[in-house]
Parts: sequence; structure tokens; C-alpha cells
Amino acid sequence: MIQIEKLRKVYRGRGREVTAVDGVDLTVAEGEVYGVLGRSGAGKSTLLRCVNLLERPDEGRVVVDGRDLLGLRGGALRRARQGIGMIHQHFGLLGSRTVAGNVAFPLEVMGVPRAERARRVAELLDLVGLTEHAKAYPARISGGQKQRVGIARALAGRPKVLLSDEATSALDPETTASILELLRDLNRRLGLTILLITHEMEVVKRICDSAAVMREGRLTESGPVPELLARPGSELARGLFPLPPADPRDGTTLVEVTFTGGATDEPFVSALARKYAMDVNILGGAVETVGGERVGRLQLELPGDPDRNAAQLAFLRESGLAVQVRNPERAGSRGRPGDPGQAGYPVQEDAR
Repeated sequence: MIQIEKLRKVYRGRGREVTAVDGVDLTVAEGEVYGVLGRSGAGKSTLLRCVNLLERPDEGRVVVDGRDLLGLRGGALRRARQGIGMIHQHFGLLGSRTVAGNVAFPLEVMGVPRAERARRVAELLDLVGLTEHAKAYPARISGGQKQRVGIARALAGRPKVLLSDEATSALDPETTASILELLRDLNRRLGLTILLITHEMEVVKRICDSAAVMREGRLTESGPVPELLARPGSELARGLFPLPPADPRDGTTLVEVTFTGGATDEPFVSALARKYAMDVNILGGAVETVGGERVGRLQLELPGDPDRNAAQLAFLRESGLAVQVRNPERAGSRGRPGDPGQAGYPVQEDAR
């Protein structure tokens, strides 16, 4: 549904250049909720605004629903943009218009007749749960209700794609949860493809099917959320499941295990201890529901160094788990440049 290829956007001014988006490739499948996670200044807002050409990229391609937007002009571009809705962090509502009037505004711009416009507004307000607030003004409703108005307005033109620019960052946790639940419901009921940007791990955990991590204009990792969580060295996994720093004792093996789906219900730690008659020390861990699937991480300490634990590590991998050995670097060995592991802990990767 959305195909971004080698996208690049540079801002120039006062004798300097800032590369906000630097050669990004990104694919969002039809009907998917895709999250781009990053800190302030990572370039994620610019990336999102390039999708509907609110920002025109310097290089690359933006294909939405089979149309290369950079090749369109005039009426063709306006029609393509009608298929892309957008919701904003600070709502962007017109204070002089009622809730119904704000939702009706894009329909007026599109020239929709009054009677049809009224029907569509009523339908949208019912969809987002605001029918009883149709005649209220933005100053009289809560932040969560304002964002629901923004969502209804974004859906006015029956878009296939919805862009979300930090839509929940100005809301409290309870309201954030309700808005995310609404977005997921709309995704399923309407078949919407949703591309959202956020700096909140909770957003990715609750509703995203796939995700990417963005830093300094580039994507450092991307893919389906369950795959990222099971990927050795994943930034997303560390963010969603932070484990405490641990320094293995001499003569032990420090292991991080990631497990998903049915593996979350398996007693693999006790099975490992019984099979090899060994004491297994659990140093930390968590199990969460991410995108509707149970995912967990454990930090284990096994007696014996990694070489002596080869059979035990193989047992964990054969149990369908992703395994990372976190023992300190041995003298004379070198970690990979830019290794994402904890300081001093090179990752021994396992392509499960």
C-alpha cells in the first residue's frame, strides 16, 4: 500500500544543510498498522509528511496505493491526497466551528453536497463515539474527544491510508489507550492502512503489526514486531523489555532468551535444569502482550562458561527460542563495529 524508496529530504538555510531523511526504504502492507519509533529530531515527522507530500522530498519515490505521488500534479495529485488521511499531535481543530463543522470542513472543500455531507458527518461521529457532542465547540471537549474529532475529519474522504503524527503524545495514559483502541478498531473494520510515528514504546506494543526504529534520518531496524523482538541485538526488544545490567560471575554463562507465541507457556527453564541437572539462575525478565501476541524475555545465568554450555544453548534454540550469549569479550577478540549490545557485552548471534 505504501512503498518508499531511497527517500531523502534536506533542509537548507543560513549556510548549512540538515539531512532529515537519509535514503530511507520502507514498505507498509495493505491493512497493516506500521509504527516508526524514534526520539525527537530523528526525522520521523519529516518522513511522514513526505508520504502525502506536505514535504516534497529531494530524492526517492513515494508510491501510495499504486500511484507514484512525485509524478502527479494538479488535480491528479489532489485526488491522490484525498486517499490519505492525517491526524496530528495537537488536533488542529477550528475553534470557530462545532465538532460537526470541523468534520464537515474537508467535505466542503471537496464540494460534497450539503445533504450528503450531513449524512457523512453523522456517520463519522457515530464511528468515533461523538454523536452527542456534534454541536459542541472544541473549547468545551476533552483532549481525547478532540483527537476523536481529528480522526473523524481525517476519515471524511474515505481514505485507504491514515497517517498519524504523534497522535497520542499530548494525551494522558488512559486516554492514549482509548485512542489506540479506536485506531486498531478502525484498522480492522475499515481495512485502513495506518502509518504512525511515535516516541512511545507503548504505542508500538499495543497496536503495531510492524515497526521501524529511526535515528538521525535513517532506519536502524525494521520488520514485523514479533520478528524484531526475537532478533538478536534488537533495539525494539531492549526498549519494550528492558533488562537490568548484569555482570556474570566467573565460570558462568549469561544468556538472554526471547520467546513468542506458544513458547511463552512452555516451562523451558525447568526442563533445561532437569535435563542437564544444573541450577539456572533467573536474573530478570518480563512477559507482555505485543500486537495481540504474548512475547517474553528472560536473562539467565548458567553454571559453566559458554563453550561448556554448547549443548544447553542448543537445547534452548531447539525449543524455538531466540538466544543471545552476553558474556564479556574474551581477550584478543573483537566485537562488531556499532554492536547494539550492552557496553562490554558483544552479542553472539543466533539466526534461529
